[in-house]
Amino acid sequence: MMNCCGLITVQKEPVPLQSIEVELEVKDHVATVVSTLKYQNKEDKPVEAVFVFPLPGDAAVCHFSAVIGQKEIVAEVKEKQEAREEYDDSLSSGQQAFLLEESEQSPDIFSMKVGGLAPGESASIRLEYVTELAVQADDGLRFCLPAVLNPRYQPQGASVQVFSVPASLVPYTLCFCGRLFSPRPICKVESSCSLEPLQYLNTDQTQATVKLAAGHKFDRDVELVIYYKDAHQPTAVVEAGQTSAETGTLMGDPVVMVSLYPEFPQSVMSSVASCGEFVFLMDRSGSMGSSMNSKERHQTCIMSDRDTLLLLLKSLPMGCYFNIYSFGYNYEHIFPQSVEYNQKTMEEALKKVEEMEANLGGTEILKPLKHIYSQRCIPNQPQQLFVFIDGGVVNTKKVLCLVKKNSSCHSCFSFGIGEGASSALINGLAKEGGGHAQFITGTDRMQPKVIQSLRFALQPAVEDISVTWGLPKGVSVTVLSPPITSIFQGQRSLIYGQLTGQGSTDATDGCVTVRCSLPGQPLEMKLVFSVRPAVDTGLTVHRLAACTLIRSLEMEDREQQHGGMKEKVVQLSVQSGVSSSFTAFIAVNKADGKVIQGPLVRRNIQLSETEQVPVGGGGGGRGLIMVGQQPDSATAPKQPPRDPLLQLVSLQKASGCWILDPDLAAALGKTSEEVEKSKPAMVTSEVWATILALIWLHGFKMDAKEEWELLAMKAASWLRAQNAPCVPECVDAGNALLGCSLQKDALML
Repeated sequence: MMNCCGLITVQKEPVPLQSIEVELEVKDHVATVVSTLKYQNKEDKPVEAVFVFPLPGDAAVCHFSAVIGQKEIVAEVKEKQEAREEYDDSLSSGQQAFLLEESEQSPDIFSMKVGGLAPGESASIRLEYVTELAVQADDGLRFCLPAVLNPRYQPQGASVQVFSVPASLVPYTLCFCGRLFSPRPICKVESSCSLEPLQYLNTDQTQATVKLAAGHKFDRDVELVIYYKDAHQPTAVVEAGQTSAETGTLMGDPVVMVSLYPEFPQSVMSSVASCGEFVFLMDRSGSMGSSMNSKERHQTCIMSDRDTLLLLLKSLPMGCYFNIYSFGYNYEHIFPQSVEYNQKTMEEALKKVEEMEANLGGTEILKPLKHIYSQRCIPNQPQQLFVFIDGGVVNTKKVLCLVKKNSSCHSCFSFGIGEGASSALINGLAKEGGGHAQFITGTDRMQPKVIQSLRFALQPAVEDISVTWGLPKGVSVTVLSPPITSIFQGQRSLIYGQLTGQGSTDATDGCVTVRCSLPGQPLEMKLVFSVRPAVDTGLTVHRLAACTLIRSLEMEDREQQHGGMKEKVVQLSVQSGVSSSFTAFIAVNKADGKVIQGPLVRRNIQLSETEQVPVGGGGGGRGLIMVGQQPDSATAPKQPPRDPLLQLVSLQKASGCWILDPDLAAALGKTSEEVEKSKPAMVTSEVWATILALIWLHGFKMDAKEEWELLAMKAASWLRAQNAPCVPECVDAGNALLGCSLQKDALML
């Protein structure tokens, strides 16, 4: 019998939220989002509506207002406790009040209270935020409007409440439209939702509009991936300060935002590291038993995890170390500590991987992270941590603080699986751990994205990163961003700086230079820009810079434990009008003098969710299982036939070679006799088997090259080390057997 924890309610109480309208404006890689939420109290009593909802974890919330009748009430940013007291006092005196605040545990959860709606009265709430769009490994810019706030694992003492119901019972509607502006042509926009055709607004295709197709139900995230031509162009935007703000303050001075895209020499990118400690931390909470997407219901998240681990383990270089942890309410590991990668340890790990099920209960990630960080470092083996998770936790800030504390000894690569994965957690893990974040949603395959991140992890180490500025005489810069600790090929690095001083009128150009060291050679990236502020750019850059600085100060406050940064954060938040964990937006309708009669009835606005309910876990922990699904593996979906690619990959040895046996012949679609008969006499069976496998990969699976390229490089390296004779003849014989026409060079031989 399942024990519900009370996060879900299906009572058909009157809900005052009627509709949500969202306007998106994207300028290059920065998005401004305006959401309008319309309420009406249809009850015969005054109500207080409470709405807990998700936002992107790095969003800078910069405006909150309410329209009652014909009057607009604009909220102010105040210290959080002061704002709460003002809200309570206003309701007690019969006034209407509105409160918006960020969760103290996780920066991507917000709660909004609409207090004092009289019977029959309507209110329109306007919320605005700005955010940087994350760059995917394929150079797309990802925007996500979260629709789902998955029930989150709550350690004892957590106080966040989430009210969620099946999507079919959500009574409000969504209207969404976007405008895109770029200095470069917009190539395409992809989405997990159905879109109307992209409408270009000019002939050079640098402006466009995008809309959701009719009939969209707000039962999943609205995700857009925007692709620009020549996406790797560095840019710098200088934004003028606010005229009403004091000179010398962040909002009063110009602010520069620099975007750099490092390009490494081909000689560096063609080599991969042969060392490292690779630690894989896999989510095995009950919700991982759900389908990856609606089109492939037989493929669950945990099954995709197992396939991904197969590719990862086959792609690791000989000489490295590795271990696999899995977590739910408790955690498990395959080895007591990381072990050297070889055939024996790889086989042992894969055997355990095949037994993995989504049966460990809740999502307590803090415990395994503490254990991983407590392990001794292996000399000359830099640690690379890969974290897979399909939801979120309410103690996000504690988790990120722990990762940052240990960032000097590892890099962290994170993967958000499915709808509702916490952007604050996924992006924060990568940011604080000096790695890269990926999201797997809709019909995305997990494997290519994970292998792309493994490529980053195997990239030669970048060291001695420094940033220097060259500015006109009389102009100085205060860098607002945290120091750059990692650089990856083609991935954006952002720097915010506050410019002070006037400078001379004839010197208008400045420059920023990032230098670092790659194995055997230095690398320098230099960008020249005008220090004159651009015209009519608003305060978007200032708000993003303020948000960046606020997050850094909040992290410093948590690291110090005794605090000390709160006063600075509150001052900056109030000055910039950007939310923080220490402040809140408060608006009170004092204009009409009306007093709301009668006691307020509290109404919790229901969020859509994908029919997941919390269940009791061992020792008071909480897990997630699908409605109607038993928490044991006996009811797991029947395994479909293994993909031919994965079948071939599963036969590869840790060294990179394949063995000539009936299993390989079957994977190639041939009989053992056919394969044996075609083997040239001068080569060994292992060389022949490995060449056949490479020909099959290049001949039949080029559409999945991103998934197998690393393990193919390992195979080619093994072949070269054998110094085998007659390789061209083997390639010709393999082509004839498999019906391909590949050249030796195509196989990297």
